[in-house]
Order: sequence, then C-alpha cells, then structure tokens
Amino acid sequence: MKLPMLSVDEKITEIRRLYYSTTKETIQSDLTRALDLLKSMPSESERERVAVYMDGLAQMRSDWGRDGRRRKKTTRRPKK
Repeated sequence: MKLPMLSVDEKITEIRRLYYSTTKETIQSDLTRALDLLKSMPSESERERVAVYMDGLAQMRSDWGRDGRRRKKTTRRPKK
C-alpha cells in the first residue's frame, strides 16, 4: 500500500485514531496500517511517542485472536 506523505504529527494522530477505533473485525488491518506508519517514522524518539498505542493494538489482537482458538480443557487421568 502506498502511503501518502504525512508529517510525523499526522502519523501519530493516525496511529492514535486506529487504536481508539479498532474492532475485533478490523484489528489485523489496523495493526498492519499502524506498523507501516511506525516504520516510516525517521527517529527512535518519534517511534517512542506511539509505543503505548502499538502495544495496545498488539494486545487487542492477541486477546481477540484467542477467542476462536480456545481448547476445551480435559482432565487427566491419574497414573496407576
């Protein structure tokens, strides 16, 4: 995907918007977009400004991704 030329502040604003508007259905595409924006930031200090939003998006993906993959707990038989 070709990203328009955004200023660093616009990139930060977009990542913040993605964080607050993401849903279970859009988390994967939102996280991909946020990662693209993060990678296009030129300095470490700018990337640090959005770290909390990136961590939050990753946590949401992890939490929502597990819902469909839960396994039924089974009880083990004791050894004889």
